[in-house]
Amino acid sequence: MTQLSRSDFVKLGSLFTGSLVLGVDLTGCSNESATAPAGTPAAAPFKPNQWLTVNPDESVIVVVAKSEMGQGIATGVSTIVADELDLPWKNVRVEFAPANGALYGDKNFGGAMLTGGSESMAASWLPMRTAGAAAREMLVAAAAKGWNVDPASCTTKDGSVLHAGSNRSATYGSLVAAAAQIPAPSKPKLKRPDQYTLIGKTFPRYDAPAKINGSARFGIDVRVPGMKFASIAYSPVFGGSVKSFDATKAKTVANVLDAVKVSRGVAVVATNSWAAFQGKKALEIVWDEGPNAQLDDAKMFAIDEALAASRKGAVVPLHQGDVTAVTGHALEAVYKGPWLAHAAMEPMNATASVTKDGVEIWAPNQTQTAGQAAAAKITGLPLDKVQVHTTYLGGGFGRRLYTDYMTDAVEVSQAIGAPVQVIWTREDDTQHDWYKPMAVNAIRGVLSSGGELLALDHTVVMGSIIRPLLPSAFKDGLDTISMDGVMNTPYAPGIPNVRASYIDSEHGIPVGSLRAPGANWNYFVVESFIDELAHAAGKDPVAFRMALLHKTPRAAFVLKEVAEKAGWGSPKTPGAKQGLAVVSWNGTYAALVAEVTMVDKQPKVHRAVIVADLGQVVNPDVVSAQLQSGIIYGLSAALTGKITIKNGRVEQHNFYDFTVLRLAGAPAIETYTVPSTAAPTGIGEVGTPPIAPAVANAVFALTGKRVRSLPFKDALAESA
Repeated sequence: MTQLSRSDFVKLGSLFTGSLVLGVDLTGCSNESATAPAGTPAAAPFKPNQWLTVNPDESVIVVVAKSEMGQGIATGVSTIVADELDLPWKNVRVEFAPANGALYGDKNFGGAMLTGGSESMAASWLPMRTAGAAAREMLVAAAAKGWNVDPASCTTKDGSVLHAGSNRSATYGSLVAAAAQIPAPSKPKLKRPDQYTLIGKTFPRYDAPAKINGSARFGIDVRVPGMKFASIAYSPVFGGSVKSFDATKAKTVANVLDAVKVSRGVAVVATNSWAAFQGKKALEIVWDEGPNAQLDDAKMFAIDEALAASRKGAVVPLHQGDVTAVTGHALEAVYKGPWLAHAAMEPMNATASVTKDGVEIWAPNQTQTAGQAAAAKITGLPLDKVQVHTTYLGGGFGRRLYTDYMTDAVEVSQAIGAPVQVIWTREDDTQHDWYKPMAVNAIRGVLSSGGELLALDHTVVMGSIIRPLLPSAFKDGLDTISMDGVMNTPYAPGIPNVRASYIDSEHGIPVGSLRAPGANWNYFVVESFIDELAHAAGKDPVAFRMALLHKTPRAAFVLKEVAEKAGWGSPKTPGAKQGLAVVSWNGTYAALVAEVTMVDKQPKVHRAVIVADLGQVVNPDVVSAQLQSGIIYGLSAALTGKITIKNGRVEQHNFYDFTVLRLAGAPAIETYTVPSTAAPTGIGEVGTPPIAPAVANAVFALTGKRVRSLPFKDALAESA
C-alpha cells in the first residue's frame, strides 16, 4: 500500500529473542534414537522464537502476524516456515498473532501490525524462512548431540531428523526437550531455491477445509458468554451529530434491551442482531447535519476540475526535463473517477468486552495495534490491558484498515457493562465507508512528427488516501499513495520530459485505501491515454509501449509475454477487439489483454489474459486466484461501480444499487507468472488496475469512442 522503503521485518540478530521453553536434558537419549525413553514426563513444547512452536505431538504452530481475508496469507506464510523446516503440510497449525507491535510489528508500517499493500509475503519472506531454518538447525543439533554425530552428517525430511550413516531417525516431536537446550543460531543457513519442497508447489490452502465445513470463525461468528448485540444509527451526513433522540418506540421492539448514545450515533442493544436492527429503525433522532449537508458530486467535481486547470497548490514529486518547452503534436484529456465503496462480503462488525481490568476485542481486522491503541484511549487502560483477537475476514480490500467498527464496539460495551457485538447492516456498510476518493486527472502528451512521445504532463486532484491511516507519511502536501501509477509510472524513464503533480482536495467525505489504492484509478488514466497517444502516432499499442519501456525491462517483459499468450491482434472471441494495459504495484509488474464485444452499447468482456512478475511464486494456485480476484474486483467497479453524494448523503444503499459483477458477467481469465527465484513481491492488488483501461482501449477499437470517466455504464450512456 505504501511506497516507503522496505527493510527486513526483523533483524536476524534479534529474531530469536523469544524465550525457549525449558525442557529435560539429553540424559535419556540412547545410541539408537534421540527420543526420550518411555515413562519420561511429557516435554514442554519447543518455542525457538515468537513465530513457531514445535509440539510433542508433531504439530507445529506457525504464528501469522498478517490478517487472512481470503488472500491466502495464512497458507503462504506457513508454507515458507514448513519448507525451511522440512515439515509435512499436514503437521502445520496456524494461529493469528495477538496485538503486540514489539514482537509482531511490521517495519514497513512504522512497527504497527497492519495488513495491506500486498506486502505481507514480501515482509514475511526472510523472517519466516529464517525462523523455520533456525528451528531446523536446533532440532538437528539436538539429534546429533544425542547420537554423538556431526550435525553436518544429518538431514531432515518430513518432520524428522535423519542420519544415513547409522540409519537412525528422530521425529521433531520427540526432540522438543533436547532442542530447547540448544542455543539459537544467529544466522541459520537458508535453503537454495533448488532445495524447496513446498515453495512453488500447488497444494490445498490451509484455511480451505475450515471454510468448507463451516468451522472457520469469522468476526460475525464470535460468541462470548453474556454477549449482547447492537446496531448503531449513524448520521446520514458525514460529520453530523446527534441533537436529541427518543428511544421509546425502539424499546417496544421485542428483545430490545436499551438504547445508548455513543460518539458516532445511537446504539440499540438487544439479545439478537435482528431485534437490534428493528429497534434502530424505530429510533426517533434529530440530527445536527453540520457543514457537509450541502455537498454534492457536481459541486465537488467542479471544484476539482478548476484545481486541475489552475494547478493551484500543486506539489511536483516527479519532474524531468521541461514539459512546458516541448513543441509537437499535443493531446490533452481530463478524466473523472467516482467514489467507490469496498463492499466486502462480511459487513463491518466487532465484539468487545470492557471491564475495569481490561478490554478484549474479537474482530475481522487489518490493523491490530491501531485497534488496540484506540481501545486503550477510549477506556484509559494501558495497552497491555487490551487484547485483540483477529478472526478470519470475510473480505477486506483495505476497509478493515480503519478502527471505527472496533471503537464502536468498545464504546457500547463500556456503556452497558457487558460484552457486545456491534454489527452493521449492508446499508450501514455502503453509506459509512472510507471510500476510494473521487478524482480529476488532467493529462497532456506531446508527440514528435515521427510519433515519439516527447513529453507527458499529468496532474492528479484527489483527496489524501494515506493521511487518515498514517499521518506521518503525508509530508509537504504530497500523498505518494494517491499518486501511485503516476509519479512511478514505468514509462517515465523512457520519456525525456515528464511532470507528475499532486493536488490534495478534501471535501469532508472519509476516504481511504481500496484495493490498489491510487493505482486503481490512476492506471485507468495513464493506460487509456498512452493508448490514445499510440493511435495518434499511428503505431500499434504494443509496439508504442515497448519503445517507451526500454529502460523498464520487467514491465517490457510482461508486456511481450501477454501479447504472445493472448494472441495480440487475433482475438479468440468472434467479433471482439482487444485492449491492453501495463501496470506495477509495490514491486510487482503485470500486463493484461482483454477481449471485448459491445452488447446493448455496453462492453462485454469475454476473455482476460494477465502475466505477472512477482518474484518467487510460493503457491501457484493462490497466485492465480488472487489475479483472478483482482480482475473481477476491478471489472465490477469499472462496469457499474459508483458512490454518489447528494445533500451530504450517500445515495446508494445495498447491492441492488451499488451493483457488483455477477457470475454471468465474468470473463474467462488466464493467468501466467514469470519464473523467478527473486524474493516475492505482492499479488493481491496488481490484478485490479489493468482491467478497466484494457477494456476502455478495446471499447475504442470497437467504437472509436474514448472513455474518460467510469463506470462504463454511465460514460457510454452519456456518449451514445
